[in-house]
Amino acid sequence: MPSFYATWCRSHLLRGLLGCLLNCLIGLGGCAMVDVSSVSSKEFVALRRGDVLTTGELSNSTRSALQVLGLDENTCMTQAETCRNRLGSEPGLSDEQRMASLAELWLQEALKRETESRLTPGSTALKVHTVAAHLESARYAYAYLFFTTRGPTQRALEDRQAQVRDYYNFSTQQAAIGLFGLYQDELQEASQGEGLYQLALEDWTIRGSTVAMSLNAFSGLPKSLMTATELEFGGLRNQYRRDGLGAELVAAFGNRVVTNADANTPWSEMTFPVFTVLLKFDGNSLDEVLKTRNVEWLGYDPYRSKSTFVAGTEVPLAANFTAGYGLWLARSGFAQQSLLTLVGRGDALEKPRIYLMQPYDPKRKVLVMLHGLASSPEAWVNVANEVLGDAVLRENYQIWQVYYPTNLPLAFNNRAIRDALTDTLKAFDPKGVNPASRDMVLLGHSMGGVIARLMVSDAGDTLWNGLLSEYEVTPDREQRLRSKLEPLLKFSAMPQVTRAIFVATPHRGTEFAENRFARFVASIIRLPANVLSRVTEIAQLLVDPDSASPAALTRPFNSINNLSDQDPFVNLAATLPISSRVKYHSIVGNNTPELPLEDSNDGVVPYRSAHLEGAASELVIPSWHSVQERPQAIVEIRRILREHLAAQTVHAMK
Repeated sequence: MPSFYATWCRSHLLRGLLGCLLNCLIGLGGCAMVDVSSVSSKEFVALRRGDVLTTGELSNSTRSALQVLGLDENTCMTQAETCRNRLGSEPGLSDEQRMASLAELWLQEALKRETESRLTPGSTALKVHTVAAHLESARYAYAYLFFTTRGPTQRALEDRQAQVRDYYNFSTQQAAIGLFGLYQDELQEASQGEGLYQLALEDWTIRGSTVAMSLNAFSGLPKSLMTATELEFGGLRNQYRRDGLGAELVAAFGNRVVTNADANTPWSEMTFPVFTVLLKFDGNSLDEVLKTRNVEWLGYDPYRSKSTFVAGTEVPLAANFTAGYGLWLARSGFAQQSLLTLVGRGDALEKPRIYLMQPYDPKRKVLVMLHGLASSPEAWVNVANEVLGDAVLRENYQIWQVYYPTNLPLAFNNRAIRDALTDTLKAFDPKGVNPASRDMVLLGHSMGGVIARLMVSDAGDTLWNGLLSEYEVTPDREQRLRSKLEPLLKFSAMPQVTRAIFVATPHRGTEFAENRFARFVASIIRLPANVLSRVTEIAQLLVDPDSASPAALTRPFNSINNLSDQDPFVNLAATLPISSRVKYHSIVGNNTPELPLEDSNDGVVPYRSAHLEGAASELVIPSWHSVQERPQAIVEIRRILREHLAAQTVHAMK
């Protein structure tokens, strides 16, 4: 038998060992409950800003709100309605937490339904359910933004507000696109009347005006609506947009360039106008907004409206300034048509067209862009986009692109483009009193620059006398020539223009027009039938039928011959005085840096021909002939346009 002392010792030792082991286990358990590790900056941003839109998973903020109520993401995926009901009714969350989380959960539901709808494309019911889910998401986001205790300005620096704004914008975008697709017949019928419509979708009522989809640029509905944020463009260096509230949409009214046959006017508005849509939910309090099933569709022209008031708060409007322009160029077919026009094939362009890059604005100055030989408005792709992307220039200028047949002689295009611009201005401003009708800026590249120079010059009798000195014309034929040629050879500077920018312009022609390739191209150029008949009549009056063939005279009457440094017309045109009202600038390319500046050229135009005495500025840029696409040239054009604005402001103050 062991002694009492031995028994007590063994018992005490066992308790000590057990206590020690228990303490170790408790200690180990404590380390497992709270752990510390570091995260990368990328992981930090993902944790703070990742959400159902960016990662496909619920945001950290929404998961935290669910955990407060004893819920988790997986439960909400399988029991979505129960989860949303508990989130909307149980205590423990602030209104901000509740509204933001419900907006994200409804967006998750809408995205799930979108996937199902794509797998079953013929199911109208699925499309309706998807739009309804987006309306719910937009409604809760709207409630969070404008009807919780704190206003948008108090949360201006918070990531959560930016997330919820994106939920509203995205769901508004998807709901607008979905509604347009589901109710096109009803909307078309409304557009033929006063434009007002009221649509019923499940238990929702959506009202609005079809004018909000076209902004009065065209009659009727667009053929389709597209989301500007989902479009990417090759060939455009930048895409310009403005952050704010609303869905950035593009209305597609057509994919082709207006042809001669269906052109009732010399001008056309943008066939892919951009606009911004808001969904405004009825109600003046949080409770009213959460109970309403009525919503209004509001459309805004982002060029004219930078902000709007929602629930008494001024908010910036989201906008995209590149998408419509990019779509227009991508679907215009300009490249093919401009080449076919040069050789007189296909649906060739016969007269100039003026394309307004945005709905006409009487308060903005007009910037007219004139492309070069065998080209089109595509020549200005990045120039126009950079001007649209510059907030100061965008708010003060409207771009008019001139698309003209580059196979015509310079004198014909000069007259036709003048008339087209004048008629366009008169159509929008019959009395010529708007700022848009004054202080226009001409921007011309290559042959477009030569035409721009003619448009700001006073010809007097110079061109007429020069023509008569070339030919022995009898008094009888001279009188008949006057009626045909004076409109082409006698003109004054356009009074609306007060500034011009000449880019890589052969003012005195170029020897390039005399090389073998240029002569070959000149030989295959074909004039439109109506122009050819006019040229033939003129030729018959200029020459003695017994000494020369009129047919031989008509051959040189085309654009390439006009650009030759040996052409009498272009050489005389270079001597015409530019109006004293007009400030002008030169941008010159230099592709021969090894040569002195005076002997340099851009591969097509020599410096001596591009240089103009009296220019307010001249910038020479290392470049081939397409210098207008160089970043340095675009920066210079923007500088000149800002200078023009400043000069007009000073003039107005005097």
